[in-house]
Amino acid sequence: MGWFIKTFTSSIGKKWLMAITGLSFCGFLTSHLLGNLTLYSGKDAFNSYAEHLHSLGVLISVSEKGLLFFGIIHVLTGLVLFIQNIKSRPVRYSVKKSAGGRTIGSFTMPYTGLVLIAFIVLHLINFHFVDKTGTTIYQIVQEAFSKPVYIIGYIFAMIVVAVHVSHGFWSAFQTLGVNHPKYMPFIRKAGIAFSLIVGLGFGFIPVFISLTI
Repeated sequence: MGWFIKTFTSSIGKKWLMAITGLSFCGFLTSHLLGNLTLYSGKDAFNSYAEHLHSLGVLISVSEKGLLFFGIIHVLTGLVLFIQNIKSRPVRYSVKKSAGGRTIGSFTMPYTGLVLIAFIVLHLINFHFVDKTGTTIYQIVQEAFSKPVYIIGYIFAMIVVAVHVSHGFWSAFQTLGVNHPKYMPFIRKAGIAFSLIVGLGFGFIPVFISLTI
């Protein structure tokens, strides 16, 4: 147990935790997007999908707790690494360079992460913890996306998700040791493609719903 704690409290161990939890969330985003695509088939298809999820009972409960645990680990570890990076470079660079593979996704990771935390809390309040008595999940979604402010906020959040994932995806593989010159170009492109699919896939949903109201 001692070696385990020592490993995951080291700098490289923290990066492994970020990579593992980050890729887990990429998996969740994929499954969540696939489920939400049933919205395009109408209210009956989406309500049926939601009912199927709830029928899984304990499996859903375990999955939600697992996601919460991974989320806490990801946020806290990211915060620690961010603070450590600041302390290791107390003097800010006078000129920011784009060399070394730095992208908008890489240097905004801490800030896009904070935006996503705020969005997730708001999203859970509006869709997960909302009173579902006498209504359906489709009606809840429809009501939320009838508000222009929420539509704009949701689309902005999906852009932030895409930016965050565009760097986090390939960076996670690099951290886990998949850093071969033969494979990394493909993984980088796959990361960009995945971020676009997630951003556009989720981002167009409120537009579609608002047009069908």
